[in-house]
Amino acid sequence: MAKRIIPARSDLQLLQSEFHVSRETIELLQIYVDLLVEWQRKTNLVSNNTIDEIWMRHICDSIQCHSIFPNKRHWLDIGTGAGFPGLVLSILSRNEPGYVMNLVESNNKKCAFLRKVIRETGAAATVNANRIESVTKQFQDTQVVTARAVSSLDNLLLMTQSWLNSGAAGLFLKGRDYSQELQKCRGSWEFDLLVHHSRIEENSVLLEIQNLKKLEI
Repeated sequence: MAKRIIPARSDLQLLQSEFHVSRETIELLQIYVDLLVEWQRKTNLVSNNTIDEIWMRHICDSIQCHSIFPNKRHWLDIGTGAGFPGLVLSILSRNEPGYVMNLVESNNKKCAFLRKVIRETGAAATVNANRIESVTKQFQDTQVVTARAVSSLDNLLLMTQSWLNSGAAGLFLKGRDYSQELQKCRGSWEFDLLVHHSRIEENSVLLEIQNLKKLEI
């Protein structure tokens, strides 16, 4: 039987006091974590090195996205993997009228896991078993596109330009090398940028990008 990983006291304090997550939602997130630990034994969902810190490294890290766009209802999470941040956000927002999170993931085993969590938690999400390149003309009502540990920023802009050109905002979680990734985009892209510093991991950021334009070279 897989071990049960419950939130530490510091995790609960962050969830309840700073992110204002209800006890009911934390219970649903625990179902998610339990399923992830169980499925991790047969499907590589996350790095084994992060399992013991899953509440802080994955759950809380994902939840902080919500406070940046608390009133947006149509979300798209690309390269979802195990569901971070998209599935976490859709559990958090499951009772918000009109809320929908479209999860795009090409790995069928990971899609099966995502659907299982959605059934067990009532998350406001749908799973799309496709490569990102195959859905660029879909979900045109998207207001926010998220991505975490998917690709370089330059590639992310290329993959999401159909939405970011049409009024959606990009919200990309990046690590300490984000400034180098931004530098590589200069001369190829023009966009409005807000850098939100992570409340979870030092030197990590959430890059808010809007009004994207591809520059002619």
